[in-house]
Amino acid sequence: MGETLDVGVVGVGAMGRHHARVYNELSGATLIGVADANADRAKQIADKNEVRACDSADLCKQADAVSIAVPTRYHAEVARQCIDAGTGMLIEKPLVVKTATGRDLIDAADAVDVTLQVGHIERFNPVTEVLEEILADIDVISVSAKRLGPSVDRTVEDSAVTDLMIHDIDLICHLLPSAVSDIQVSGAAQGRYATATLEFSSGVIGSLTASRVTEKKIRQFKITADSCYVTADFIDQSLEVHRQSVPEYVATDNEVRYRHESIVEKPAVRTGEPLKRELESFLDAVQTNSQPRVTGEDGIRAVELAQTIDRKAFDAGSSEGEFTTNAQTD
Repeated sequence: MGETLDVGVVGVGAMGRHHARVYNELSGATLIGVADANADRAKQIADKNEVRACDSADLCKQADAVSIAVPTRYHAEVARQCIDAGTGMLIEKPLVVKTATGRDLIDAADAVDVTLQVGHIERFNPVTEVLEEILADIDVISVSAKRLGPSVDRTVEDSAVTDLMIHDIDLICHLLPSAVSDIQVSGAAQGRYATATLEFSSGVIGSLTASRVTEKKIRQFKITADSCYVTADFIDQSLEVHRQSVPEYVATDNEVRYRHESIVEKPAVRTGEPLKRELESFLDAVQTNSQPRVTGEDGIRAVELAQTIDRKAFDAGSSEGEFTTNAQTD
């Protein structure tokens, strides 16, 4: 990266405050300010990072690039401020509430040559790079993704699907570029738990589970292929590849026992903070005026699938009582 870019963060809650922290750590960025509807929070994060707390429209005018980490329903409003100012933007996932709004933003940003990247952070997890290399050499049969955890002590407007599962929706569509031909969904716990089975035109089956009611944080991605079985942990940033699994019966001490052996490979992963890698990639796209690694179209695709799953989960879980979902289409 060449010269340093002036950057800002609009929305410094649970995620946005980390954007501010990382920008302050990057040699290619100068954090010039933060904005938040909560003035006390804005001042707290601004003071912590030794910058100004300011109005979002003013920040968008002053900065070269801005992270937008406000609640989803306000994404479009702040994005338009960036577009009017000619400022590059990274919009946290999900991109928008209404897909028509997202398409309008993409067209408006393209018309004035403004960078728009969507914050699907798992694309920048070091594990994903290794998965891309492995998938280039195998024929995938199925993928299973689990993104589970306990309830959080903050207000989350999005369902478990649009807040959590959407990460794996984007990831599976990125890793296995094929159209989704069928979706089956089960939902429970008033939108806090959902499982979706996706069938792709390539024949691959994807099973995705998201939960805010599981008393253990899990971020797993597993792949069944004709020649191996791959397990990935996005928290530990580790992978295992199981190959040449051989079942056999072994006679010992007048007993016959069954055992199953396989070769287990543990590919090297260059560990690192995904958010740092994401923001570095974003700033590079702004500075070089190149296509970001996660485009607005990628964000729309993830929202469309998440909303379809949300609606089906609502239908499946509505018999249990109120089911919360923000899924909205055009």
